[in-house]
Amino acid sequence: MNKNVSFAILFLSLCRHIENWTGLQTLRDVDMELYTGLQRLTIMNCNLKVIQARAFAQNPHLRYINLSKNPLTTLSWQLFQHLQLSELRLDGVVFDCGCDIRWIQLWQQRGEAGLNMQQLYCRNGASKIRLHNMYIHNCDLPEISVSHSSVLVMEGDNVTVSCNGSGSPLPEVDWTVSGLHSINTHLSNVYWPNIHSINLTLFNISRDDNNFQLTCIAENVVGMTNSSIQLNVQFPPVILRLAEPEQRLDTCIEFTVRGYPHPKLRWFHKQKEILQNDYIRTDMDFYQDYLEGCLTFQNPTHINNGNYTLEASNSLGTVTKTVYGHFLVDPDVNEPPTDGDTGRPDEDTFGVSIAVGLAGFACVLLLVLFVLINKYGRRSKFGMKGPVAVISGEEDSASPLHHVNHGIITPCTLDAGPDAVVIGMTRIPVVENPQYFRHGHNCNKPTTLVQHIKRRDIILKRELGEGAFGKVFLAECYNLSPTKDKMLVAVKTLKDPNLSARKDFQREAELLTNLQHDHIVKFYGVCVDGDPLIMVFEYMKHGDLNKFLRAHGPDAMILVDGQPLQSNGELGLSQMLHIATQIASGMVYLASQHFVHRDLATRNCLVGNGLLVKIGDFGMSRDIYSSDYYRVGGHTMLPIRWMPPESIMYRKFSTESDVWSFGVILWEIFTYGKQPWFQLGNNEVIECITQGRVLERPRICPKEVYDVMLGCWQREPQQRLNIKDIQKVLFAMGKATPVYLDILG
Repeated sequence: MNKNVSFAILFLSLCRHIENWTGLQTLRDVDMELYTGLQRLTIMNCNLKVIQARAFAQNPHLRYINLSKNPLTTLSWQLFQHLQLSELRLDGVVFDCGCDIRWIQLWQQRGEAGLNMQQLYCRNGASKIRLHNMYIHNCDLPEISVSHSSVLVMEGDNVTVSCNGSGSPLPEVDWTVSGLHSINTHLSNVYWPNIHSINLTLFNISRDDNNFQLTCIAENVVGMTNSSIQLNVQFPPVILRLAEPEQRLDTCIEFTVRGYPHPKLRWFHKQKEILQNDYIRTDMDFYQDYLEGCLTFQNPTHINNGNYTLEASNSLGTVTKTVYGHFLVDPDVNEPPTDGDTGRPDEDTFGVSIAVGLAGFACVLLLVLFVLINKYGRRSKFGMKGPVAVISGEEDSASPLHHVNHGIITPCTLDAGPDAVVIGMTRIPVVENPQYFRHGHNCNKPTTLVQHIKRRDIILKRELGEGAFGKVFLAECYNLSPTKDKMLVAVKTLKDPNLSARKDFQREAELLTNLQHDHIVKFYGVCVDGDPLIMVFEYMKHGDLNKFLRAHGPDAMILVDGQPLQSNGELGLSQMLHIATQIASGMVYLASQHFVHRDLATRNCLVGNGLLVKIGDFGMSRDIYSSDYYRVGGHTMLPIRWMPPESIMYRKFSTESDVWSFGVILWEIFTYGKQPWFQLGNNEVIECITQGRVLERPRICPKEVYDVMLGCWQREPQQRLNIKDIQKVLFAMGKATPVYLDILG
């Protein structure tokens, strides 16, 4: 059998733990390339003598490596330079004393990767000495110096910067230019015995390299040092975007301008400069050399119609761009009659008479309908009340439509965007949020106060995951609780803070601040003093519910995310019902707040101490559980396996669609975290759901619980069980037997 194949088979069968295999002498990158998601690796008490330089190049998630009791004589720091190791075990390895392992001695002194807690040795001739006692002459980290801390140049200029690396052994020195747009050349000189110099010359410098960090790296067998120069490129302004007016909360002419130094902006209307006031103002944000924002109008009228010219200028030039803004029709302007309408009054008399007659008949008909609605409408089983019910369907329905009162546009309806629904002459906005939908905003409600947390109070500890928005970290937060000096929190970062993302960030923070419930993950506040923008959440120790279920099922010895999770046994019926009841309780609260989650699944629920379960969504699911989502149009990711027919076919989401998803959550719980319809592809799943098929009853699921699932999966939304009733039924079932909370160990 081929050696690589046998290695792969053994690797899988031992769950990434290898011990006492004397045939393993060399570890190569080809041996490891299949395990890109690996987090923990143990190769212990084998005959491993050599680890090639790029062995772990395809394993960026490795956090724990155990190489104990192997006959390794040397080891290179470059193996681990791209990893964020929390622990490197080298117990029982006796290296050859020398400069090649000086880096291990330095790591041990600094307490990196847990090496300070280990007794390490090296062989000096015939004797064995403690590693921290090893002394090697002319063997240390390189030193580095650069010619500038920053350089300021004009677009199109040339510039040369230099870097000197010194040390023994003589370091390799180079500039990292990945991502640099400008043409560049490198000129290297070595001044023996211990200086390596390199010049970097940039030609015809591009504006796209403004704020680029030119980093010089010096490395030898002991380790690496680096130093950076910031490149500031000046260029004249350019107006990248100037849009027609768009109605939001206020009316906005959106613009994007680029230039460095940052340009000064002026607006002109009818050849006169616009002076900022309470009714017309410029709102903008700076992002590197971009200015993004709006010329904002409060309640514009026909007087504001006309051309609007934006002028952007800095020391290098001026640029203008014009857009026409139309807000309201001038009431004093009547359309002149056309030539074809003059001189024929007699011919039009009959037509006018018919029109007047029809109009009168229509008025009488509308009056009769109005009387009937007022007389009988109040006794409707849906509780309809006049025109509101015609538009919203159900007074208490959770739909992404604002309230509309008797056909009059309220202040809420002024926020109509491109997704607004037109009913008659009324434009009703569809409010979208990446996590939740809300119905029934109170326009008169005071602005939500979001708690601001100081950046110095947040100490990042380790990365928990990464989503499209940015990374999530475990952190310590100080001064957050009056009873605790510090507490563990989960920190969500925003990696792309452009204007649109910042607005979404603000809206989401306000939304989450209003969600306070025992079974909704607690949101503490934001940190906005500098980048990245940060949201601070409650930390749930045991991670997402899907992983927890798989770790406490019949296949619990299978690794989860490359890490074996210890379990005291399988979840029992009482624990499953306890989990489901808590999620249902959180959903009752969301429904009471007229929120529709749209992505309820076990992957978006989190588990804390004592089997505490809460609904939450840090936005990582679409990356970590990408197979659970169906990509539409290149960007939109839909969790179709959890969606009812009306959501799949018409993108209609409601409290009732969340109830369908809860039925799927129940199925996940009673299958220990299996993927719904796991045997089918996405297109087959869509076909099954839209044709009325439902998931089969799990093997260990009681009939009473499966009946609840079937009640959630009724094809017609109004026929599905009410979430309050579901919560009561599950709670009653759970009370029959006690819940044992020792499952977490």
